[in-house]
Amino acid sequence: MAYVEAEYFGGAGEENAAVWHDGQLVLGPLHLVEGELPSTDGTPVCRALRELGVRAAEGEDEFTAVGLGKHRSTEGWAGLTT
Repeated sequence: MAYVEAEYFGGAGEENAAVWHDGQLVLGPLHLVEGELPSTDGTPVCRALRELGVRAAEGEDEFTAVGLGKHRSTEGWAGLTT
């Protein structure tokens, strides 16, 4: 199970992630705050997805590979209207 959070506006933002397996924390908690560069292992969300077994194709990251880029606003994926 993973907890992933990405909050961006205009390219600035932060990410948080953690992964558990059989009730044990196996990754994280990881934090990337605004203005901080991601580690060479990737952003927290990408690292969590990789821990879950997601493999990205060349030229994309795990975030894109699972289609999270299609759900950039809560209104879009939760069926809310504005």
